[in-house]
Amino acid sequence: MADEIIFFDTLRHGLWIAVLISLPILTAALITGVSIGLVQALTSIQEMTLTFVPKLAAIIIVFWLSMGFMTQTLVSFFKDMIVPLITGG
Repeated sequence: MADEIIFFDTLRHGLWIAVLISLPILTAALITGVSIGLVQALTSIQEMTLTFVPKLAAIIIVFWLSMGFMTQTLVSFFKDMIVPLITGG
C-alpha cells in the first residue's frame, strides 16, 4: 500500500511539473493565436502562414526566455523526488 502511495504521489507531482513547464509556451501560443485571429477577422485576410509564423516565433522566444525556469524546475524535481526513490533514501 505504501509503494502505491509513493508511486501515485510521484506521478501527481510529475504531472504538475509538466503543467508548470508547458504553461509559458502554451500561454504565448494562445495569446498570439487569438491576437492574429482577431486581426485576420478584422481585416478579412485568410492566409494560413500568417497565423503559423508569428505563433512559432512567439513560442521560440518564450522558450528561450523561460529555459532557465524549466531547467531549474526539472532538476529540482529529479533531485528532490526521483533520485531519493532510486537510491532508497
